[in-house]
Amino acid sequence: MNNDTFEPTIIGFTCNWCSYRAADLAGTARVKYPPNVRLIRLMCSGRLDPAFVLKALSSGADGVLITGCHPGECHYLEQNYKAMRRFHLLRRTLQGLGVEPERVKLVWASAAEGVKLAGEIASFVDEIRGLGPLHWGDANAPCPTKQLEEVPA
Repeated sequence: MNNDTFEPTIIGFTCNWCSYRAADLAGTARVKYPPNVRLIRLMCSGRLDPAFVLKALSSGADGVLITGCHPGECHYLEQNYKAMRRFHLLRRTLQGLGVEPERVKLVWASAAEGVKLAGEIASFVDEIRGLGPLHWGDANAPCPTKQLEEVPA
């Protein structure tokens, strides 16, 4: 399958108070964005366990979008700063596992930014389409850690 016909599957973890409502606003305003994203609502982006992201990728997602309130505007005070720290650690972990860190993206969007969120979703779908399928959980795909083991010391 070439990248022209490849349609990525993206899991989007959204904050209940801001970005989920932005996605809802985009829908009610009839702002179109690619149907490739499956949104999962969390009470706060700070509640996103990095294991959820790894599970999504190993279960067949080609990318993960994490969205939340703008820094300083979190309904749970500073939890989006926690999400930002986890996001950066997660990208380093993915890179260590041989997965492109660009497959995980963090976006801040308030409830009034439906158009912005729709644009970010469309942009991320294009980025993942350019990277191609992940095949991380695929039994037939080469294992990135196995490649590391084969490198002579």
